[in-house]
Amino acid sequence: MKMNKRPLPLATICSYEKRIDPTPDYQRPPAWSRKQKQLLLDTILREYDIPKMYWRAVKRPDGIEYEVVDGQQRLRTIWEFRKGQFGLARDMDDINGYKVAGMKYDDLPLDIRTIFDAYPVDVVVVEDATQTEQEDEVRDMFLRLQNGTILKAQEKRNAMTGAMRDFVKDIAQHAFFQNCRFSNSRFAFDHLAAQTVLLEIEGGPTSVRDSDLNQLYEEHRQFATDGKIAKKVRRVFDFLLRAFPEKTPELERYNVITLYCLVSILIDGYVCDGLEVRLKDWFIDLEAERKEDEAKSDEGKDIQLVEYRRLISQSTDSQESIAARLDFFEKRFFAAVPDIEPKDLQRGFSHEQRLAIFRRDGGVCQLKLRCDGIKVAWDHWHADHKVPHSKGGKTIVANGQVACPDCNFAKGATASLVSAAE
Repeated sequence: MKMNKRPLPLATICSYEKRIDPTPDYQRPPAWSRKQKQLLLDTILREYDIPKMYWRAVKRPDGIEYEVVDGQQRLRTIWEFRKGQFGLARDMDDINGYKVAGMKYDDLPLDIRTIFDAYPVDVVVVEDATQTEQEDEVRDMFLRLQNGTILKAQEKRNAMTGAMRDFVKDIAQHAFFQNCRFSNSRFAFDHLAAQTVLLEIEGGPTSVRDSDLNQLYEEHRQFATDGKIAKKVRRVFDFLLRAFPEKTPELERYNVITLYCLVSILIDGYVCDGLEVRLKDWFIDLEAERKEDEAKSDEGKDIQLVEYRRLISQSTDSQESIAARLDFFEKRFFAAVPDIEPKDLQRGFSHEQRLAIFRRDGGVCQLKLRCDGIKVAWDHWHADHKVPHSKGGKTIVANGQVACPDCNFAKGATASLVSAAE
Protein backbone atom coordinates (compact mmCIF):
# COMPACT_ATOMS: atom_id res chain seq x y z
CA MET A 1 0.00 0.00 0.00
CA LYS A 2 1.54 3.30 -1.15
CA MET A 3 0.56 6.80 -0.02
CA ASN A 4 1.23 9.94 -2.07
CA LYS A 5 0.45 13.45 -0.80
CA ARG A 6 -0.96 15.95 -3.30
CA PRO A 7 -1.88 19.58 -2.48
CA LEU A 8 -5.12 20.25 -4.40
CA PRO A 9 -6.99 23.58 -4.59
CA LEU A 10 -10.66 23.46 -3.64
CA ALA A 11 -11.67 24.37 -7.19
CA THR A 12 -10.04 21.14 -8.38
CA ILE A 13 -11.54 19.10 -5.55
CA CYS A 14 -14.98 20.41 -6.49
CA SER A 15 -14.42 19.45 -10.12
CA TYR A 16 -13.65 15.88 -8.98
CA GLU A 17 -17.04 15.40 -7.29
CA LYS A 18 -18.43 12.87 -9.79
CA ARG A 19 -15.21 10.87 -9.60
CA ILE A 20 -15.21 10.49 -5.79
CA ASP A 21 -17.30 8.18 -3.58
CA PRO A 22 -17.49 9.93 -0.19
CA THR A 23 -19.20 7.00 1.57
CA PRO A 24 -17.76 3.57 0.75
CA ASP A 25 -19.38 0.87 2.86
CA TYR A 26 -17.02 1.28 5.83
CA GLN A 27 -17.78 5.01 6.11
CA ARG A 28 -20.43 6.50 8.35
CA PRO A 29 -23.30 8.55 6.83
CA PRO A 30 -23.19 12.39 6.78
CA ALA A 31 -23.30 13.57 10.39
CA TRP A 32 -22.25 17.22 10.55
CA SER A 33 -24.65 19.94 11.67
CA ARG A 34 -24.92 23.22 9.77
CA LYS A 35 -22.98 24.94 12.55
CA GLN A 36 -20.07 22.52 12.08
CA LYS A 37 -20.11 23.12 8.34
CA GLN A 38 -20.10 26.90 8.79
CA LEU A 39 -17.17 26.66 11.17
CA LEU A 40 -15.16 24.78 8.53
CA LEU A 41 -15.93 27.48 5.94
CA ASP A 42 -14.88 30.18 8.40
CA THR A 43 -11.57 28.33 8.84
CA ILE A 44 -11.01 28.05 5.09
CA LEU A 45 -11.87 31.65 4.24
CA ARG A 46 -9.54 32.91 6.96
CA GLU A 47 -6.86 30.67 5.39
CA TYR A 48 -6.21 28.63 8.49
CA ASP A 49 -5.06 25.01 8.11
CA ILE A 50 -7.51 22.12 8.00
CA PRO A 51 -6.56 18.43 8.41
CA LYS A 52 -5.43 16.30 5.48
CA MET A 53 -7.90 14.17 3.53
CA TYR A 54 -7.22 10.53 2.68
CA TRP A 55 -8.54 9.06 -0.58
CA ARG A 56 -8.15 5.56 -1.88
CA ALA A 57 -7.42 5.19 -5.62
CA VAL A 58 -9.81 2.70 -7.28
CA LYS A 59 -11.07 1.79 -10.74
CA ARG A 60 -14.80 1.13 -10.66
CA PRO A 61 -17.20 0.49 -13.57
CA ASP A 62 -19.34 3.44 -12.46
CA GLY A 63 -16.51 5.88 -13.17
CA ILE A 64 -15.47 6.35 -9.55
CA GLU A 65 -11.70 6.84 -9.24
CA TYR A 66 -11.42 7.59 -5.51
CA GLU A 67 -13.06 6.45 -2.28
CA VAL A 68 -12.82 8.63 0.81
CA VAL A 69 -11.01 6.99 3.72
CA ASP A 70 -11.01 10.13 5.88
CA GLY A 71 -12.40 13.63 5.34
CA GLN A 72 -15.91 12.77 4.18
CA GLN A 73 -17.64 15.43 6.29
CA ARG A 74 -15.21 18.14 5.18
CA LEU A 75 -15.48 17.09 1.54
CA ARG A 76 -19.28 17.11 1.53
CA THR A 77 -19.29 20.51 3.23
CA ILE A 78 -17.00 21.98 0.56
CA TRP A 79 -19.13 20.56 -2.27
CA GLU A 80 -22.41 21.73 -0.73
CA PHE A 81 -21.16 25.27 -0.11
CA ARG A 82 -19.74 25.51 -3.65
CA LYS A 83 -23.17 24.52 -5.04
CA GLY A 84 -24.95 27.11 -2.88
CA GLN A 85 -26.76 24.63 -0.64
CA PHE A 86 -26.14 26.67 2.51
CA GLY A 87 -24.70 30.02 3.53
CA LEU A 88 -22.11 31.23 5.99
CA ALA A 89 -23.05 31.89 9.61
CA ARG A 90 -25.20 34.99 10.06
CA ASP A 91 -22.93 36.26 12.82
CA MET A 92 -19.67 35.66 10.93
CA ASP A 93 -17.10 38.44 11.23
CA ASP A 94 -15.87 40.34 8.16
CA ILE A 95 -13.02 38.90 6.10
CA ASN A 96 -10.37 41.28 4.70
CA GLY A 97 -12.82 44.14 5.16
CA TYR A 98 -15.68 42.39 3.31
CA LYS A 99 -19.01 41.63 4.93
CA VAL A 100 -19.76 37.96 4.29
CA ALA A 101 -22.19 36.99 7.06
CA GLY A 102 -25.01 34.76 5.78
CA MET A 103 -23.71 34.74 2.19
CA LYS A 104 -23.69 31.74 -0.12
CA TYR A 105 -20.80 31.08 -2.50
CA ASP A 106 -22.26 32.99 -5.47
CA ASP A 107 -22.96 36.03 -3.26
CA LEU A 108 -19.38 36.38 -2.05
CA PRO A 109 -17.15 39.18 -3.33
CA LEU A 110 -14.76 37.97 -6.05
CA ASP A 111 -11.71 38.28 -3.77
CA ILE A 112 -13.30 36.03 -1.15
CA ARG A 113 -14.44 33.48 -3.74
CA THR A 114 -10.87 33.39 -5.00
CA ILE A 115 -9.63 32.56 -1.50
CA PHE A 116 -12.06 29.63 -1.44
CA ASP A 117 -11.20 28.34 -4.94
CA ALA A 118 -7.44 28.57 -4.44
CA TYR A 119 -7.35 27.22 -0.89
CA PRO A 120 -5.00 24.18 -0.93
CA VAL A 121 -5.87 20.95 0.85
CA ASP A 122 -3.35 18.18 1.38
CA VAL A 123 -4.86 15.01 -0.07
CA VAL A 124 -3.09 11.73 0.67
CA VAL A 125 -3.92 9.21 -2.05
CA VAL A 126 -3.71 5.55 -1.01
CA GLU A 127 -2.75 3.33 -3.94
CA ASP A 128 -2.30 -0.40 -4.57
CA ALA A 129 -5.00 -1.37 -2.05
CA THR A 130 -7.03 -3.82 -4.07
CA GLN A 131 -6.33 -7.23 -2.49
CA THR A 132 -8.05 -8.56 0.65
CA GLU A 133 -5.09 -7.84 2.92
CA GLN A 134 -4.85 -4.30 1.59
CA GLU A 135 -8.60 -3.87 2.00
CA ASP A 136 -8.16 -4.71 5.68
CA GLU A 137 -5.35 -2.16 5.90
CA VAL A 138 -7.59 0.58 4.48
CA ARG A 139 -10.34 -0.22 7.00
CA ASP A 140 -7.80 -0.24 9.81
CA MET A 141 -6.54 3.14 8.61
CA PHE A 142 -10.09 4.50 8.67
CA LEU A 143 -10.55 3.44 12.30
CA ARG A 144 -7.19 4.88 13.31
CA LEU A 145 -7.91 8.20 11.60
CA GLN A 146 -11.30 8.40 13.34
CA ASN A 147 -9.79 7.70 16.74
CA GLY A 148 -9.86 11.36 17.66
CA THR A 149 -13.48 11.86 16.65
CA ILE A 150 -16.74 10.63 18.14
CA LEU A 151 -17.63 7.45 16.29
CA LYS A 152 -20.56 5.42 17.57
CA ALA A 153 -19.86 1.77 18.28
CA GLN A 154 -21.88 0.56 15.29
CA GLU A 155 -19.96 2.93 13.01
CA LYS A 156 -16.75 1.27 14.16
CA ARG A 157 -18.21 -2.21 13.64
CA ASN A 158 -19.26 -1.19 10.15
CA ALA A 159 -15.58 -0.66 9.31
CA MET A 160 -14.66 -4.18 10.44
CA THR A 161 -14.25 -7.10 8.05
CA GLY A 162 -15.75 -10.57 8.09
CA ALA A 163 -18.87 -12.51 7.14
CA MET A 164 -20.83 -11.37 10.21
CA ARG A 165 -20.32 -7.71 9.36
CA ASP A 166 -21.42 -8.38 5.75
CA PHE A 167 -24.47 -10.38 6.84
CA VAL A 168 -25.59 -7.70 9.30
CA LYS A 169 -25.22 -5.07 6.60
CA ASP A 170 -27.35 -7.21 4.26
CA ILE A 171 -30.10 -7.65 6.88
CA ALA A 172 -30.03 -3.90 7.60
CA GLN A 173 -31.20 -3.40 3.99
CA HIS A 174 -34.37 -5.44 4.64
CA ALA A 175 -37.49 -3.54 3.59
CA PHE A 176 -39.04 -4.00 7.04
CA PHE A 177 -36.74 -1.36 8.53
CA GLN A 178 -38.08 1.25 6.11
CA ASN A 179 -41.49 0.86 7.75
CA CYS A 180 -40.23 1.68 11.25
CA ARG A 181 -40.53 5.09 12.87
CA PHE A 182 -36.78 5.64 13.24
CA SER A 183 -34.27 6.28 10.44
CA ASN A 184 -30.94 4.64 9.66
CA SER A 185 -29.06 7.56 11.17
CA ARG A 186 -25.56 6.44 12.16
CA PHE A 187 -26.32 2.81 11.22
CA ALA A 188 -29.32 2.33 13.50
CA PHE A 189 -30.65 -0.44 11.22
CA ASP A 190 -27.29 -2.24 11.32
CA HIS A 191 -27.25 -1.98 15.11
CA LEU A 192 -30.68 -3.58 15.44
CA ALA A 193 -29.88 -6.21 12.82
CA ALA A 194 -26.74 -7.19 14.76
CA GLN A 195 -28.76 -7.47 17.97
CA THR A 196 -31.34 -9.77 16.37
CA VAL A 197 -28.62 -12.02 14.95
CA LEU A 198 -27.06 -12.35 18.41
CA LEU A 199 -30.46 -13.12 19.95
CA GLU A 200 -31.01 -15.83 17.34
CA ILE A 201 -27.58 -17.35 17.90
CA GLU A 202 -28.21 -17.45 21.67
CA GLY A 203 -31.72 -18.85 21.20
CA GLY A 204 -33.54 -16.12 23.10
CA PRO A 205 -33.04 -13.14 25.41
CA THR A 206 -29.42 -12.27 26.02
CA SER A 207 -27.38 -9.12 26.58
CA VAL A 208 -27.04 -7.18 23.31
CA ARG A 209 -24.90 -4.27 24.47
CA ASP A 210 -22.13 -2.86 22.30
CA SER A 211 -19.47 -5.01 23.95
CA ASP A 212 -21.54 -8.11 23.13
CA LEU A 213 -21.94 -7.02 19.52
CA ASN A 214 -18.22 -6.34 19.19
CA GLN A 215 -17.58 -9.88 20.37
CA LEU A 216 -20.19 -11.17 17.90
CA TYR A 217 -18.35 -9.57 14.97
CA GLU A 218 -14.98 -10.86 16.17
CA GLU A 219 -16.03 -14.44 16.94
CA HIS A 220 -18.19 -14.94 13.84
CA ARG A 221 -15.96 -13.58 11.09
CA GLN A 222 -16.60 -16.90 9.27
CA PHE A 223 -20.38 -16.78 9.86
CA ALA A 224 -22.36 -18.98 7.45
CA THR A 225 -24.51 -16.46 5.60
CA ASP A 226 -26.56 -19.29 4.06
CA GLY A 227 -26.68 -21.38 7.23
CA LYS A 228 -29.55 -22.24 9.58
CA ILE A 229 -29.26 -19.12 11.74
CA ALA A 230 -29.02 -16.78 8.75
CA LYS A 231 -32.07 -18.34 7.10
CA LYS A 232 -34.05 -18.06 10.35
CA VAL A 233 -33.19 -14.37 10.73
CA ARG A 234 -34.39 -13.68 7.20
CA ARG A 235 -37.61 -15.65 7.82
CA VAL A 236 -38.41 -13.58 10.90
CA PHE A 237 -37.87 -10.28 9.08
CA ASP A 238 -39.92 -11.49 6.12
CA PHE A 239 -42.74 -12.29 8.57
CA LEU A 240 -42.44 -8.85 10.16
CA LEU A 241 -42.58 -7.20 6.74
CA ARG A 242 -45.77 -9.08 5.91
CA ALA A 243 -47.21 -8.01 9.26
CA PHE A 244 -46.17 -4.36 8.80
CA PRO A 245 -46.18 -3.75 5.02
CA GLU A 246 -46.34 0.02 5.38
CA LYS A 247 -44.92 2.79 7.56
CA THR A 248 -45.89 2.10 11.18
CA PRO A 249 -45.12 4.90 13.67
CA GLU A 250 -45.56 2.54 16.62
CA LEU A 251 -42.46 0.58 15.58
CA GLU A 252 -39.76 1.98 17.83
CA ARG A 253 -36.29 0.50 18.32
CA TYR A 254 -37.06 -1.15 21.66
CA ASN A 255 -40.22 -2.94 20.51
CA VAL A 256 -38.68 -4.14 17.24
CA ILE A 257 -36.34 -6.29 19.34
CA THR A 258 -39.23 -7.68 21.40
CA LEU A 259 -41.36 -8.31 18.32
CA TYR A 260 -38.45 -10.12 16.72
CA CYS A 261 -38.15 -12.45 19.74
CA LEU A 262 -41.90 -13.13 19.75
CA VAL A 263 -42.04 -13.88 16.02
CA SER A 264 -39.00 -16.14 16.31
CA ILE A 265 -40.89 -18.22 18.90
CA LEU A 266 -44.05 -18.29 16.78
CA ILE A 267 -42.21 -19.43 13.66
CA ASP A 268 -40.51 -22.27 15.52
CA GLY A 269 -43.45 -23.66 17.44
CA TYR A 270 -46.82 -22.52 16.09
CA VAL A 271 -48.98 -22.56 12.98
CA CYS A 272 -48.45 -19.08 11.54
CA ASP A 273 -50.66 -19.11 8.43
CA GLY A 274 -52.48 -15.76 8.34
CA LEU A 275 -51.06 -14.77 11.71
CA GLU A 276 -49.31 -11.63 10.42
CA VAL A 277 -52.43 -9.46 10.37
CA ARG A 278 -53.48 -10.61 13.84
CA LEU A 279 -50.03 -9.79 15.18
CA LYS A 280 -50.15 -6.30 13.70
CA ASP A 281 -53.67 -5.60 15.02
CA TRP A 282 -52.72 -6.85 18.48
CA PHE A 283 -49.56 -4.76 18.56
CA ILE A 284 -51.29 -1.55 17.41
CA ASP A 285 -54.03 -2.09 20.00
CA LEU A 286 -51.44 -2.69 22.71
CA GLU A 287 -49.62 0.55 21.90
CA ALA A 288 -52.92 2.45 21.91
CA GLU A 289 -53.82 0.92 25.29
CA ARG A 290 -50.40 1.82 26.66
CA LYS A 291 -50.69 5.47 25.59
CA GLU A 292 -54.19 5.73 27.07
CA ASP A 293 -52.93 4.23 30.32
CA GLU A 294 -50.12 6.78 30.56
CA ALA A 295 -52.69 9.57 30.61
CA LYS A 296 -54.46 8.14 33.65
CA SER A 297 -53.80 9.09 37.25
CA ASP A 298 -51.27 6.98 39.13
CA GLU A 299 -54.07 5.20 41.00
CA GLY A 300 -55.84 4.23 37.79
CA LYS A 301 -52.83 2.93 35.86
CA ASP A 302 -52.39 -0.73 34.90
CA ILE A 303 -49.48 -2.01 37.03
CA GLN A 304 -48.15 -4.26 34.26
CA LEU A 305 -48.21 -1.45 31.72
CA VAL A 306 -46.37 0.78 34.19
CA GLU A 307 -43.70 -1.90 34.58
CA TYR A 308 -43.47 -2.29 30.80
CA ARG A 309 -42.97 1.46 30.50
CA ARG A 310 -40.08 1.20 32.94
CA LEU A 311 -38.54 -1.65 30.95
CA ILE A 312 -38.53 0.35 27.71
CA SER A 313 -37.11 3.43 29.39
CA GLN A 314 -33.85 2.09 30.78
CA SER A 315 -31.25 -0.63 30.18
CA THR A 316 -33.16 -1.84 27.12
CA ASP A 317 -30.18 -3.88 25.86
CA SER A 318 -29.79 -5.98 29.01
CA GLN A 319 -30.80 -9.63 29.11
CA GLU A 320 -33.16 -8.98 32.03
CA SER A 321 -34.99 -6.19 30.23
CA ILE A 322 -35.42 -8.13 26.98
CA ALA A 323 -36.59 -11.25 28.84
CA ALA A 324 -39.14 -9.26 30.87
CA ARG A 325 -40.44 -7.45 27.78
CA LEU A 326 -40.78 -10.72 25.89
CA ASP A 327 -42.61 -12.25 28.86
CA PHE A 328 -45.03 -9.31 28.78
CA PHE A 329 -45.57 -9.70 25.02
CA GLU A 330 -46.13 -13.45 25.31
CA LYS A 331 -48.78 -13.09 28.00
CA ARG A 332 -50.63 -10.39 26.11
CA PHE A 333 -50.40 -11.95 22.66
CA PHE A 334 -51.44 -15.49 23.57
CA ALA A 335 -54.31 -14.11 25.63
CA ALA A 336 -55.46 -11.98 22.68
CA VAL A 337 -55.02 -14.82 20.15
CA PRO A 338 -56.13 -17.83 22.23
CA ASP A 339 -56.76 -20.15 19.28
CA ILE A 340 -53.20 -20.20 17.93
CA GLU A 341 -52.17 -23.85 17.52
CA PRO A 342 -48.80 -25.51 18.06
CA LYS A 343 -47.20 -27.02 14.95
CA ASP A 344 -47.01 -30.47 16.53
CA LEU A 345 -49.98 -32.14 18.17
CA GLN A 346 -49.15 -32.09 21.85
CA ARG A 347 -50.83 -32.75 25.15
CA GLY A 348 -48.96 -30.27 27.32
CA PHE A 349 -49.31 -26.51 27.03
CA SER A 350 -46.19 -24.54 26.09
CA HIS A 351 -44.58 -22.01 28.39
CA GLU A 352 -46.07 -19.13 26.35
CA GLN A 353 -49.57 -20.66 26.54
CA ARG A 354 -49.29 -21.28 30.28
CA LEU A 355 -48.36 -17.64 30.82
CA ALA A 356 -51.42 -16.48 28.90
CA ILE A 357 -53.77 -18.90 30.68
CA PHE A 358 -52.45 -17.98 34.12
CA ARG A 359 -52.79 -14.26 33.41
CA ARG A 360 -56.27 -14.59 31.91
CA ASP A 361 -57.58 -16.62 34.88
CA GLY A 362 -55.81 -14.43 37.41
CA GLY A 363 -54.12 -17.51 38.89
CA VAL A 364 -57.48 -18.71 40.24
CA CYS A 365 -58.54 -22.37 39.97
CA GLN A 366 -61.42 -22.70 37.50
CA LEU A 367 -62.32 -26.36 38.19
CA LYS A 368 -63.52 -25.91 41.78
CA LEU A 369 -63.95 -29.65 42.38
CA ARG A 370 -62.05 -29.71 45.67
CA CYS A 371 -61.80 -25.97 46.36
CA ASP A 372 -63.87 -22.81 46.09
CA GLY A 373 -61.56 -21.22 43.51
CA ILE A 374 -58.32 -20.69 45.39
CA LYS A 375 -55.55 -18.51 44.06
CA VAL A 376 -52.50 -20.60 43.20
CA ALA A 377 -48.80 -19.75 42.98
CA TRP A 378 -47.07 -19.73 39.59
CA ASP A 379 -45.05 -22.85 40.44
CA HIS A 380 -47.99 -24.77 41.95
CA TRP A 381 -50.78 -25.18 39.39
CA HIS A 382 -51.82 -27.27 36.39
CA ALA A 383 -52.85 -26.12 32.92
CA ASP A 384 -56.02 -28.14 32.36
CA HIS A 385 -57.78 -28.88 29.04
CA LYS A 386 -61.43 -27.80 29.24
CA VAL A 387 -62.27 -30.36 26.54
CA PRO A 388 -59.95 -33.28 27.31
CA HIS A 389 -57.11 -33.92 24.90
CA SER A 390 -58.27 -37.55 24.68
CA LYS A 391 -61.61 -36.36 23.30
CA GLY A 392 -60.14 -34.09 20.66
CA GLY A 393 -59.62 -31.00 22.76
CA LYS A 394 -56.94 -28.76 21.25
CA THR A 395 -53.92 -27.56 23.15
CA ILE A 396 -54.70 -23.88 22.69
CA VAL A 397 -55.15 -21.08 25.20
CA ALA A 398 -58.89 -20.94 24.56
CA ASN A 399 -59.19 -24.58 25.68
CA GLY A 400 -56.98 -24.18 28.73
CA GLN A 401 -57.73 -23.17 32.31
CA VAL A 402 -55.98 -22.84 35.65
CA ALA A 403 -56.49 -25.80 37.98
CA CYS A 404 -55.10 -26.32 41.46
CA PRO A 405 -53.40 -29.74 41.84
CA ASP A 406 -56.16 -31.18 44.07
CA CYS A 407 -58.94 -30.29 41.62
CA ASN A 408 -56.98 -31.49 38.60
CA PHE A 409 -56.25 -34.84 40.25
CA ALA A 410 -59.91 -35.13 41.21
CA LYS A 411 -60.93 -34.47 37.61
CA GLY A 412 -58.53 -37.14 36.45
CA ALA A 413 -59.92 -39.68 38.92
CA THR A 414 -63.50 -38.91 37.87
CA ALA A 415 -62.60 -39.28 34.21
CA SER A 416 -61.00 -42.66 34.93
CA LEU A 417 -64.14 -43.92 36.71
CA VAL A 418 -66.38 -42.79 33.86
CA SER A 419 -64.09 -44.47 31.35
CA ALA A 420 -64.11 -47.72 33.34
CA ALA A 421 -67.94 -47.67 33.58
CA GLU A 422 -68.23 -47.23 29.85
